[in-house]
Amino acid sequence: MRRLLRTLAASAFACLLLPLSAAPSSATTTSVQASPIGMTSGFYTDPSSGPAAWAAANPGDGRAAAIRDNIASRPMARWFGAWSGDIGAAVGSYVGAADAVDKLPVLIAYNIPGRDACGGHSGGGAGTPAAYQAWISAFASAIGSRPALVVIEPDSLGDFSCLSQAQIAERNGMLRGALTQFRDRAPNTWTYLDAGNPAWIGAATMAQHLDGAGAREAHGFSLNISNYFTTGENTAYGNAINSALSSTYGYTKPYVVDTSRNGNGANGQWCNPGGRRIGAVSQTGGGGAEMLLWLKTPGESDGNCGVGGGSAAGQFLPEVAYKMIYGY
Repeated sequence: MRRLLRTLAASAFACLLLPLSAAPSSATTTSVQASPIGMTSGFYTDPSSGPAAWAAANPGDGRAAAIRDNIASRPMARWFGAWSGDIGAAVGSYVGAADAVDKLPVLIAYNIPGRDACGGHSGGGAGTPAAYQAWISAFASAIGSRPALVVIEPDSLGDFSCLSQAQIAERNGMLRGALTQFRDRAPNTWTYLDAGNPAWIGAATMAQHLDGAGAREAHGFSLNISNYFTTGENTAYGNAINSALSSTYGYTKPYVVDTSRNGNGANGQWCNPGGRRIGAVSQTGGGGAEMLLWLKTPGESDGNCGVGGGSAAGQFLPEVAYKMIYGY
């Protein structure tokens, strides 16, 4: 009942956020997508995140309290890929834990074939488009009617320079298929296609990439995942993308910014640069952004590079996390 009352109260707000393409298709279709924000009482804090697990396992370490209080205790996204094992069970367990405490989980699907084709540090993904279709279908089905936010395949629309036209078309087909799966199987999930960062792809070109990947079907797009650009730089970029979407394709979309590591801005490096800092979060966004979220876990390595030399992508590095709290 508590959730139902919040959903009803938020229904007018949810209607305002719906894209034009989500309008009822016939006179007999009157339902609208509920807002997962309105269905829950705040964002889910993962008790098993890398920082939380490390702090719990190392209570005597002088860095543990700072990491626990400034990183592990805050809501952030959980990433899912081949390492997750049975994806239906993994997603179902995570979303179920959030639902049990009436919180909203943020999930990232990261398993598209040819992943990180240009960067190489996070390569991998499902072996074939068919395998990916089965994987993402199970992902969406595991969420079901429970509320969630899902970011679909970071970097996938910025990585085109390393792909042939046939590979781009194949990737766009997989992304459109993913959006269809969430629409059909997870009706209370907001989906976001990833649109890179301000220094990667021009806004007009990214708008083209988004539309080709089916952005009309998504709730919105995400910016700055695993990067360091300031919130102001990202909102300027997001607003420029929406301007291009509007002028060329006739629609705009909400967008979210990953602020997990942008407190000091960027220094021109993307792979484990030193001197970075955690950034601010906001459920109400600002500057044009729908929300400011932690999508990358602070302290997780980008790969064997920079201050993370010798580490693997996704590995939690306590010293990097500790320094990121203070910005040095």
